[in-house]
Amino acid sequence: MGEGDPYAAAGVDYDVLDALKRNALQAAQATSGALAATGGRALDGSRGEPAFVFEFGGQALAIVQECLGTKSVLARQVQDLTGENRFADVASDAVSAIANDLVSVGALPLVINAYFSVGSAAWYTPGRVAALTQGWRRGCEAAGAAWGGGESPALAGLVVPTEIELAGSGVGAVPAGHAPLLGDDLQPGDEIVLVASNGIHTNGLTLASKAARELPGGLAATLPSGRELGSALLDPSFIYAPLVRALLEGDVPVSYLAHITGHGLRKLMRANRELTYRISELPPVPEVLGFVAERLGLDARSAYGTFNMGTGFAVFARPGAAEAVVSAARACGFGALAGGVVEDGPRQVVLEPVGLSFAGEELQLR
Repeated sequence: MGEGDPYAAAGVDYDVLDALKRNALQAAQATSGALAATGGRALDGSRGEPAFVFEFGGQALAIVQECLGTKSVLARQVQDLTGENRFADVASDAVSAIANDLVSVGALPLVINAYFSVGSAAWYTPGRVAALTQGWRRGCEAAGAAWGGGESPALAGLVVPTEIELAGSGVGAVPAGHAPLLGDDLQPGDEIVLVASNGIHTNGLTLASKAARELPGGLAATLPSGRELGSALLDPSFIYAPLVRALLEGDVPVSYLAHITGHGLRKLMRANRELTYRISELPPVPEVLGFVAERLGLDARSAYGTFNMGTGFAVFARPGAAEAVVSAARACGFGALAGGVVEDGPRQVVLEPVGLSFAGEELQLR
């Protein structure tokens, strides 16, 4: 977001990270011929989308690798402070990051693998082992995926002894009769349904931790509702796979999907298209996000360009289909609203309720 970005000041500079991604995408595309040599086909239009899509044996498949980030550090800090073990929730969160990226290209999760990396095997107390495995299983079950396996290295000198890095990979399949959702089908007039988040999810924890350090009481600081900040930040993220499954099985005319993670509401313009995404209504901001944004003194641009601010997922559908999307979301237990429309125009996101817009150059992933 340029100079003055509070997330960059906290150590997460998306200008640098996105430049790395663009460089890697160029190098990766040069390897696409390897798939053709074995009878497959790389869908290079998926490069820069949440998951890479390829065809093999007449089936469109998607693959992704994701990590949880610093939320596991927060779980350890809360356990040290209160004794509460929340590692089942953060394990489920890592699965959510994988599954939600897979379904964003229209692929339903098949197999999810785990990566647990520690600085010392002593990290694995019996309680933590039980929580991690239960949470990972719970996430896979919510995503409709099998837990295939994984890797669990102890990396002394690379990972500090007090922490664990949670990551993983996943493979999904696009159902027969459907095409991958890569943004090509987006059209002016398409409706945008915003599906609610239930908190910070898996992005922005570095900035939230900074807010906690600056507050009297730190993670034990209380929100207006009386909840402790640390506990609220660890609420497990929604897994949106059941919603996407319902939409595809119900033949709802979906044209694109967006997982709202890093970059906040800028992710509404992830598709590689010259279109304007006009939002006329936004969901309520979860208490914990409003609290963190206020304590950090974030303006609307910084808050909505960093956190999900209440929108965890977005569904783009043909005119008149928003009602069916909202109904499907609610049947799956998610709040949702028809929040906007796709228009002809420059690539940008316009958030009318908070009086700001994000120009195309503020999200460059390819």
